[in-house]
Amino acid sequence: MAKGKSEKYSICLDIGGTKILGAIFDSKKEIVFRLKKKTKSGGDSSKNIEEVIISVVDELITKSKIDFKDVKAIAAGAPGVIDQQNGIVLFSPNLPWRDYDIRTPLEDRFGVPFFIGNDVNVGVLGEHRYGVAQGLDHVVGLFVGTGMGGGLILDGKLYTGHLFKGAEFGHMILNDEGPRCNCGQRGCLEAFSSKQGMSDYIRQQVMRGRTTSMEQAVKDGVFKSKILKNSLAEGDAVAIEAVDRACHYLAVASGNLVNTFSPQMVVYGGGVIEAVGDLFLEKILKEVDHYCMPSIRSTVEFRKAALGDYSILYGALAMIEDGKKK
Repeated sequence: MAKGKSEKYSICLDIGGTKILGAIFDSKKEIVFRLKKKTKSGGDSSKNIEEVIISVVDELITKSKIDFKDVKAIAAGAPGVIDQQNGIVLFSPNLPWRDYDIRTPLEDRFGVPFFIGNDVNVGVLGEHRYGVAQGLDHVVGLFVGTGMGGGLILDGKLYTGHLFKGAEFGHMILNDEGPRCNCGQRGCLEAFSSKQGMSDYIRQQVMRGRTTSMEQAVKDGVFKSKILKNSLAEGDAVAIEAVDRACHYLAVASGNLVNTFSPQMVVYGGGVIEAVGDLFLEKILKEVDHYCMPSIRSTVEFRKAALGDYSILYGALAMIEDGKKK
């Protein structure tokens, strides 16, 4: 860095329904400070969530002791359908945002550009720019968490479809007589292979009188990924069945996506993959060839995300580096 020039920083956020993960990147694209703050979105207003985001940015600045005049931009990934061009959250399943302009208040408050995109789109962008898919032009991403998110890189660029509603791979219908999904359809990939889908399956087995170490973990909601990892290590039969079922449908969906897009790589990310990704990848690879055209399958790699919990943060950094409101 030339003498007399100050360091320039980027503030990147991963906004979820229960937490916000924040990080400050320096000009070398290295994280110099990070923090996680819980949110309580249930029943909260859009304004309240906005205030939590502002408090996270303020806390990042205060605790890192950097000078805010050296911050060049703020960017975030958040769940839902997001108009990246105008910074408007059209709909979010886990946050109280509907047609909500989040960009204007944040740019007014901090006086720097603010970028926002769908969290999984942003995560796949992060893996493409800085992670396992660097240098590739065609990448499909599937992120396995509470729900099931998708992302797509075509011709080296993030593809979001008409009105930013594309790449909803989690709602690919794989069995029209399958379990009901939160989106209202039946048999979506999300209904089989997300934490929600696996938790529903485990609860059904408990109702049938089967014993599992995960009974308490799914009693009132979805399990934590760490608990699934422990149950699998113990050889819990119900947990293994839930994972086998999830991986089967991930293999079917992956085959469909390979045949549709002929990507160079399919990337699997999200909390479940971070916890037990090697096992998931092994099971997917055992089946996926059955659902791909051989001539296309031969040119595709299947890989775990390399950036783990930070895929979305690095994707937010990529939006800042691009210097335009996508």
